[in-house]
Amino acid sequence: MKNNVISFLYDISKELRKVDQIESSVQPILSHIAEYLNISCCAITIFKQNSANIILEEVYGLDNSEKKKLVENLRQVKPRILDSGEPMLLPKLSHQPQFIKSSKDLADFSYEVSLICVPIKANNKVLGLFSFSLESYEVISFKLEFRILNIIGSMLAHTIRAVQENVEEITLLRKENLKLHDTLERGKFINKEIIGSSGAMQNVFDLINKVAKTNATVLLRGESGVGKELVASAIHQNSPRAGKAFIKVNCSALPDTLIESELFGHEKGAFTGADSLHKGRFEAADGGTIFLDEIGDLPLNTQVKILRILQEREFERLGSSKTIKVDVRVIAATHRNLEEMLPKCEFREDLYYRLNVFPIIIPPLKERPTDIPILANHFIAKSNKRHGTDIKRISTSAIDLLMVYHWPGNIRELENVIERASILSLDGVIRSNNLPPTLQTAESSGTKLEGSLDDIINNVEKQVIIDNLIITKGSTIDTAKNLNITERILRLRLNKYEIDPKRFKKSQ
Repeated sequence: MKNNVISFLYDISKELRKVDQIESSVQPILSHIAEYLNISCCAITIFKQNSANIILEEVYGLDNSEKKKLVENLRQVKPRILDSGEPMLLPKLSHQPQFIKSSKDLADFSYEVSLICVPIKANNKVLGLFSFSLESYEVISFKLEFRILNIIGSMLAHTIRAVQENVEEITLLRKENLKLHDTLERGKFINKEIIGSSGAMQNVFDLINKVAKTNATVLLRGESGVGKELVASAIHQNSPRAGKAFIKVNCSALPDTLIESELFGHEKGAFTGADSLHKGRFEAADGGTIFLDEIGDLPLNTQVKILRILQEREFERLGSSKTIKVDVRVIAATHRNLEEMLPKCEFREDLYYRLNVFPIIIPPLKERPTDIPILANHFIAKSNKRHGTDIKRISTSAIDLLMVYHWPGNIRELENVIERASILSLDGVIRSNNLPPTLQTAESSGTKLEGSLDDIINNVEKQVIIDNLIITKGSTIDTAKNLNITERILRLRLNKYEIDPKRFKKSQ
């Protein structure tokens, strides 16, 4: 064994400096250790951070069969090393019961084998271990070897910790990747027009995925403009009925006198103007899906017939007594509060429960602001294709305005805003000044009020009084009434702001 410890450690440090990855330097380091300690084989094991799982295990000086045997032996001592954090010396493995499980194992010990393990530690945590086996074991002290391996372990600790963190990061990335693949796999059915990465939309996608494979009646709930028709289309496209008809009916757009004819059809001569037989929407949707949008606006007498179709799957055309059987899946939608309509007898309770088999609530845009940037980019691409524009991006200030707006018109309003801004843009970038005035803030429009709070309040009060004087054509009596103050107080305000009500009379 060499006595020049400093030279030996210097060789180890050179190996560590040569490469960025410890995996590339392990074998040269083990070679130096084997040569210095005058042993034929040795190994290094690196554990996963905060775990007994192994992320790297390298063996030097053994063929594959011998390597396998050493690795199996190390598996036996690993828990004890992790638990104690102290070096371990096991002379004569043939006398260690945990290594002898059968007569074959005992036969493998044709010579006495000893195992020495030294933990690699940092901050009292075991990061890994050095180990080597000896074909013969003499009663000698291994204190020097332990100290040397501890020093090497300290030199390696930083690099090992980096490896552990890298493995942790890769593991997390792999999990995220699998999660993303799973989401894409589950979400691949979704209509390409349905965009959303927020938690609220992921829940909607999950519900669509579950119900699409069935024939269950679906009731879509949500404000106008949230995309209920797109969700209905996605359910149909990914159902067993995908190859069949998808018929859309806007119940609020059809007059009461025509809605039954449109839904159920009519015979020739059923009423004035019925010059020929007309098949209704339910008949056209046979084998497929019918989407009844704004079903809350249906007249009560039509609701009865819808209930019969849901229960019996049959109906008659207007002017006919012949019963027609249909196999139709019904997807309904409404922005109205059906529960409030029930006690007012504006919506049938029995139909409500027939429709409400599988409700899906689509959240408004204001409740999922994180979806706004990706929706904006989607609508930019759509507008570029439709109008031949070349919008490349949307500015940060414009995104900020989109994010704070309350979007009463939801997705539909956002699409219109982006389309308008794309047309107005002059440099391929949507900027805040391209957005409509309703989205502008005082800061973005340059109309931010300056001065003290009293100055701002006085300016607002003065403007309110002037606006009301214009409306009332200078009548102080009517203005005071509109502002819910006495005429005397109004006079005081007029004097304060030097407003002459007569000039508003003259201007009319």
